[in-house]
Amino acid sequence: MDLYEVVTQKIIDRLEAGVVPWQIPWRTKNGMPRNMISNRPYTGINLWMLLCLPYTSPFYMTFEQARALNGNIRKGEKATMVVFWKILESEEKDGSVKKTPFLRYYNVFNLTQTEGIDPKKIPDAEAFDHDFNSIAAADQIIHEWKDCPKIEWNSDHAYYSPSLDTVYMPSQRSFFHDEQVYSVLYHELIHSVGHRSRLGRHEKIKDHTFGFQDYSQEELVAELGAAYLCGITNIEQQTIENNAAYIKSWIRTFKDDPKVLVLAAAQAQNAVNYILNQKAEPSPTGSVE
Repeated sequence: MDLYEVVTQKIIDRLEAGVVPWQIPWRTKNGMPRNMISNRPYTGINLWMLLCLPYTSPFYMTFEQARALNGNIRKGEKATMVVFWKILESEEKDGSVKKTPFLRYYNVFNLTQTEGIDPKKIPDAEAFDHDFNSIAAADQIIHEWKDCPKIEWNSDHAYYSPSLDTVYMPSQRSFFHDEQVYSVLYHELIHSVGHRSRLGRHEKIKDHTFGFQDYSQEELVAELGAAYLCGITNIEQQTIENNAAYIKSWIRTFKDDPKVLVLAAAQAQNAVNYILNQKAEPSPTGSVE
């Protein structure tokens, strides 16, 4: 079977079997966004919203929780909304089970927006650090790509900037596993292939709003492309579970319809083929300029 088909089928199998929630594969220098009282990390859409905020502390709390810690919200500070939902089940008269979505929202504040909280009550948020060992086959794809965008390391999170045509990545040492460094980097590089100077995929996206279908489709393309490149470099065994979990989190926009993977897979394959075919000419010494 074609490698792309093999990887896609592996992801579909995991989607059908049920996958664990996606886990961010690195720890930021200040730790993951989490609730100050429970110390539980935020997940789903809440994680993405909080990661985009400029605060230097990972800890969030409600107004009431701040008061419980003998602290206050500084005057003029604005809250951020987080949501909580689950499915409530109730038995009908005919014995059937009725499922009702239950949604609540909370307004939370970052620790840096507060004052008066005893430092001894602030949990430890030390950064994770490990010795990163590069993977030659995974590096080769990047080194041989002649119009690869600029890659900047040591960012607080991973993202691609179309205006600067630059990929920003956390430090390699902040990742829990070496293979995940490349999986995340490949994801952002697949985004960059959509730039107007390359395949121009982004020009066809009508709605770039976070969480909407066009945005979600682009995320599916990027993660599938990352999974394909991990398969090509033989590191997918260490990354595919999280690939599938990430895809699951975005496919919900399409009412959990795996058929949307068909279009995303085609676009991802085009992006991967572009990267693999845009090779730099080797120098006389055999190194890549």
